Amino acid sequence: MVRFRLNGRPVELDVDPREVLLDTLRLRLGVKSVKRGCERGDCGSCTVLLDGQPVLSCLLLTVQVEGRDVTTVEGLLEDPLLGEIAKSLVENGAVQCGFCTPGIVLTAWAGIKQGKMRTEEGVKRHLGNLCRCTGYVKIVKAIHEAAKRWESEHGL
Repeated sequence: MVRFRLNGRPVELDVDPREVLLDTLRLRLGVKSVKRGCERGDCGSCTVLLDGQPVLSCLLLTVQVEGRDVTTVEGLLEDPLLGEIAKSLVENGAVQCGFCTPGIVLTAWAGIKQGKMRTEEGVKRHLGNLCRCTGYVKIVKAIHEAAKRWESEHGL
């Protein structure tokens, strides 16, 4: 039995101790923003926030989240910073197929909250997600712009 909070709601499940969080979220709990990509921790399409920090759910056993907070994009839909990031990605043409977008958005959200996206170099260092469609110039620019706007509006 494992107990954790998913997007603020309690979850209690019997899980195989070998089950990865990605499978628990997608297959058992129906979370569609968490994607199966490389299954080796290289692409970031399975990114979730664990206690506010980006982690790769394909490399994390579900039993490891016992008592912790797991957040997916669905859990941040009302968050104004998520809206700022999404708006900037669209304005900068930084989204194409959308497969990688939830992981990128979660990583950007955490990085902006932690002040790691103040420069384009900071975005490049912190963003570990892969995008096979757009490359990174537009993504980096979009996240950096969102971070600058957010920090100027919120006094960070």
